[in-house]
Amino acid sequence: MLKQTYLAAGATVALAVFGQASAQALEAPAQYGSSCTFCHSNGAAGAPLTGDAEAWAPRLEKGMDVLVKNVRDGIGAMPPTGMCGTCSDDELKALIEFMAADAEGSKE
Repeated sequence: MLKQTYLAAGATVALAVFGQASAQALEAPAQYGSSCTFCHSNGAAGAPLTGDAEAWAPRLEKGMDVLVKNVRDGIGAMPPTGMCGTCSDDELKALIEFMAADAEGSKE
C-alpha cells in the first residue's frame, strides 16, 4: 500500500510539472522556439535569461520602443532581428514581453 502511495504521489508531481511546462510552452510566441531560445534559454553571449525579471528590469526601463529597435538593428552579440528575420515589430515586442516575464508570468 505504501509503495502504491509513493507511486501515485510521484505520478501526480510529474503530471503537475509536465502540465506547467506545457502551459508555458503554449503561451510562448511561436517564433521563440526558432529564434530567441538559442541564447535566452542559456545566457549565451550575455543574453538575459527568459523569465529572469531582474535581468530584464534595466532593459525595460529604456522603454519598449528602444528595445524593439535594439532587436531589429542588433545590439552587442545579438544579430539584427535576434535571428527572427520574418518578425514584425509587434512580434518582436511580444517576444520581449514573453522573455521579460518572471517565472510566475507577471510582467516586470
